[in-house]
Parts: sequence; C-alpha cells; structure tokens
Amino acid sequence: MHNSLASSSPSSASPTTSEPEQQLAVLPPPALRNGHPIAAPMAMTAMAQAVRGIKDLTDTPPLSQSVNSTAPSSPRMPPQRQNSGSQTPRVRPHATTLNIPGMTRSRVSPDGRIPQRDVAAKLVIVMVGLPARGKSYITKKLQRYLSWQQHDSRIFNVGNRRRHAAGIKVSANSRLAPEPDCLDPPVQAATILLNGMPAPRALAPDRLEPPTMLNLNHAVGEERGDADQSAKFFDPKNERASAMRDQVAMDTLDELLDYLLNRGGAVGILDATNSTIKRRQQIVDRIRHREPKLGILFVESICRDQHLLEANMRLKLSGPDYRDKDPHKSLEDFKDRVAAYASAYEPVGKYEEDNDMQYIQMIDVGRKLVQHRLKGFLSGGISNYLLSFNLAPRQIWITRHGQSIDNELGKLGGDSPLTERGHCYGQALYRFITQKRKEWIMEQKSKMAQASFPPHPGDNTPPYPDMNRDLDEKNFCVWTSMLQRSVETAEYFDADDDYDVKNWEMLNELNSGQFESMTYDEIASKYPEEFHKRSRDKLNYIYPGVGGEGYLQVISRLRDMVREIERITDHVLIIGHRSVCRVLMAYFMDLTREDITDMDVPLGMLYSIEPKPYGIAFHAYKYDEMRGWFEEMPNYKPQKAARGSV
Repeated sequence: MHNSLASSSPSSASPTTSEPEQQLAVLPPPALRNGHPIAAPMAMTAMAQAVRGIKDLTDTPPLSQSVNSTAPSSPRMPPQRQNSGSQTPRVRPHATTLNIPGMTRSRVSPDGRIPQRDVAAKLVIVMVGLPARGKSYITKKLQRYLSWQQHDSRIFNVGNRRRHAAGIKVSANSRLAPEPDCLDPPVQAATILLNGMPAPRALAPDRLEPPTMLNLNHAVGEERGDADQSAKFFDPKNERASAMRDQVAMDTLDELLDYLLNRGGAVGILDATNSTIKRRQQIVDRIRHREPKLGILFVESICRDQHLLEANMRLKLSGPDYRDKDPHKSLEDFKDRVAAYASAYEPVGKYEEDNDMQYIQMIDVGRKLVQHRLKGFLSGGISNYLLSFNLAPRQIWITRHGQSIDNELGKLGGDSPLTERGHCYGQALYRFITQKRKEWIMEQKSKMAQASFPPHPGDNTPPYPDMNRDLDEKNFCVWTSMLQRSVETAEYFDADDDYDVKNWEMLNELNSGQFESMTYDEIASKYPEEFHKRSRDKLNYIYPGVGGEGYLQVISRLRDMVREIERITDHVLIIGHRSVCRVLMAYFMDLTREDITDMDVPLGMLYSIEPKPYGIAFHAYKYDEMRGWFEEMPNYKPQKAARGSV
C-alpha cells in the first residue's frame, strides 16, 4: 500500500504542497521476503529517484517567476446568482427580518426601509375600543413616531369617512378630505349607500353644492333631514345604519390595503371601534383575501380611570360631531352613543388567542399593557413605545448651545468651548426658563380652578386627567450632550439644586468623520464630489471616515431618547446641537423626511412644546442679545435653512 501511494500519478497530488515528499522520506523500506542482500539499497535508490521526478513535476515556480510571467492572468468573474441547482424558480418566501433606515442595508433595500417585496414585514394596525377611549390619540402618536423612524405610515379613520359620507364637515387637515372636483371610490360608494344617489362630480370649487342628506334615524320614506349621527345612528338594532357603517369600514380598509400593497406603504392604521369579534374577523378575512402574508396587530384601548374618561369625553364634545351644539345635550347624546356600543362590545382576548392573533391591550393610556404573540420588529417597537405614554401636563424645551469658538470660525463638529457671547446666552437661558417655570405653574392652577364638566360654550381648557395633582412637585430636568459647548451652556442650571442636570452621549452632534473641524468652503474645495453628493441627499448621506454619521444614524440613536421624553412626567430642557435639534423637532412637529435636514435651527432660538391630548402647543422664542432676554415669535413657522448649512 505504501508503494502505491509513492507511485501515484502527479495528477492526483496537490501541485502546491510538498506533503508527499515528507511522507516518502520517513517511510521505512519495504520488507522483501527472501530478498538478496543488496535488494534493500537498490530499492532505496529507486525510491529517491522517483521522488526527485515527482518534485520536478510538482514544484511551484518562485513568486518572482510568476509575477514576471507573460501569460495572461485569469479575469475576476463576479458571483452569479444561483438557484441551488434547481431549474424551477424559488418558491420559499424570503426571510423577514427587521429593517431600520440608516442602520440596515440589503440588495432589495439599500436605504434600510421595508421593501415593497417584503410584504410580511408590513403591518396593519387595527384599533379596538369604545368611543372616548383615546384611540385617535394613540393612532396619531403612533403614526408620528413610525414616520419619524422613516417607516411610511398613514391613518385611515373610519369616523372621518362616515362623517363625510353623511355630509358632516370634516377638518381640512383630514387625510380623507376629498378633492373639490371628485370623490374617491370608497367615499362615493358610502355616499350612494347613505343618500341613494351619487355625489355630483366636476363642480368648480366656487359652485360646490352641499351633499344630499338622509337621516338614518328615520324609516325609509320619512322626511329627509340632517344626518346628525346621533346615538340612534350607532344603535346595533338600526339595520340600515349598521349596513352603512359596515360598508364605510370595509371601504376604508380597502384603501388602507391599497396603500400597503400598491403605493409603497409600510404601516396602515385602521382607526375605528371594531368592537365585536364579528367585525374583527371580517377585517382579518378581508386582509387575508387580499394578501395572506400581511401582518395584523390589534391595539385595544381600555379606560377604567374616571378622570381619564371625563377628559376624553370633554375632548369629544369639541369634536366635529358636536361642534356648535349645546354641551349638556351633547354630553347626554354621547353617553347614549357609548352605551349603544357597549351593549354589543366584545373585548380582545380569548378569541384572538385561540386563533393565534397578535394584540396589545392598553389600559388607561399606558398604565398597564397586555400583549399576545407579538411578531416582528415593528410590533415589538410599537409595544415599547406604547409603554412610554403618559398624559401629564409638562413642558419640553429645545435649544442649541451658546456660541462656541468653532461656531465663530464656521467649523464643523469639534469640541471647542463657548465664547463670551455663548456664556451670556447660557445665563440668559437660565433666567428665562426659571421665570417661565413659575408662570406655567400659575397658569395651570388657573385652568384647574376654571374647568367645568361638561365644558361651557367656548371653554377650550385642555382635558388633562392629571391636572388635579400637585404641580409644585414637578421636577425640571436639563439634558445636555457630552460636548463642552453644550455642558457649559447648562452651567447655571447645574449650580441650582432646583434643576437636575444630566449629560447624554446620544445628544452629541452628528459626527462629520474625516471632515471634523473643517469649514464648508474647505470641503467644497478639497472634496467637491462629497460636497455635491451630500447636497443631493442630506438625509441618506453619511460622512466618510472613522465615526462618520448621517441624519438617519442620529434618528436611530435618539429613538430611546424620544421614548424617555414621552415617559417622564417632569419638565425637560434639551441643550443640543443643530442636527439633534432638527431631529427632535421633526418628531414633535411631525415633519416630513424632506424637511428634517433643511429646518432652520439657528443659535439663539428656543422652542417650547407642551404635549396635549389633541397634539402639541408650540411656541418659539428668539434671543435678544442686547437685552439678555427672549422674545416670543407669534405665528412662528419652521423655515428652510440657508443653502450650504449643516
């Protein structure tokens, strides 16, 4: 056997190894039965000659010979897409994993957004709950958060479509408001069902006629009147109204599915009561018929706190169904409406669990959360976000640091200290915030003293359920980055025990990589291609070099910061940097992705945000350096920054 290995052909040996020679060198001579005395030396000589022959054939020439060779090198062939050797196309679904804009990248999703192909990663959120349980409040915050995270999302409100079909005025800001010359097909269908005839088309805006009304609370053939959508309309025994509600709900759902399947949407939120198992199963069946792989998440809002219920009802009485009506009669009608829904209400629970449906049950707007079978990155992120909700009245202040030495020189990034003007800004900021903190407490106490339920006509007091708590005990947090210019701006707050100052690395300025401490003129001159590349797409651009970031990376690292801001019940002042302030303002003001990178946030501007059940109250103040104080800018609107800004 050893002899056969030694005499194996050159083609069977590796051309780049000397292993056969090593093995042959240590092999003992074969035992020769009855051999001649000189047989062994002769065998050894023959073996040595054979080894030299093999070595001559198998030795690789030196590297210098290979480099100097005139033979053409083999071209590098790119890898070809394989199909596992099969002649049939792939039928196994693609893997569905998380997609985070700016943090993940793939062939089908170079920007990290959910690709149109990845239907299983998309999500239909179906709201569940009785009226005045905060469903619309939750949907608006969810949509704002998901959009800020760069996931294309939209709310589809069944109530708005119902009001429109019934001829009730819908806010101009509603996404369901029709174009002046036509109605979209779902609204047209609902209008036909409600009025018995299609709405007029192709009318000029100044000649629009009010839609025909039909009071669904009367029998067929009775006199027509305003479709006032009173409690009788929501009575389960009102078959005609029930059919109309079902039609509007399914049409709204179809529009949502079109958005996800045909128009690039990632998350669609169906905002309606969906209060029965039958209705929820209809929704699931409709979705599964259109696209079996779409994710479905039920989010139920339950309110057991009477203060919270009263606040929600107060908000409802100022809504479109009761606008300009007597508040006492409106309250009674609304309670009757809730009772009508409650008579047939079936909470989320055992049925959904038995049918393996994922759901989140939210009690008292975040006090307690129950969840079942959550699947996917979006559902998990939504659950974490909902845990952060609270309705405590508070103020959120956002500003940039005072002027730094690098600001004077027009340099990017760096970690330079404040100038003398920057220190003056920090002192004025401390005095102004301290004054506003006192004014806020007095204002809230005044609102508490004047609040009534039901509200008096014209009473727009925000319906805070936590307003009866001790406002004097509310803490005031001051958060800065780890950079000198931000920390030094807060030094007067840090010297006052009434403020809690903390430095956060996630609040640091966007890292400019190899362009740190350079001016824009220097970048444009030395790296014109990078300069123009960034100008074309600032949102997706990432600075080259070690540690270089882009706006999407800043959004990602501020995700936990936003959740913490939503969670705390205390006031907070954030002393940040231009990119950080832009990203935070984009979240609270629900700016589009196109606006995030161009919002003008100059030095010396101070922004105040008060979360409200209906959105936010926003105020802007400008620093007057001569007076050392801040002046409010009424009717302030975010402006686009000057060309070439960071």
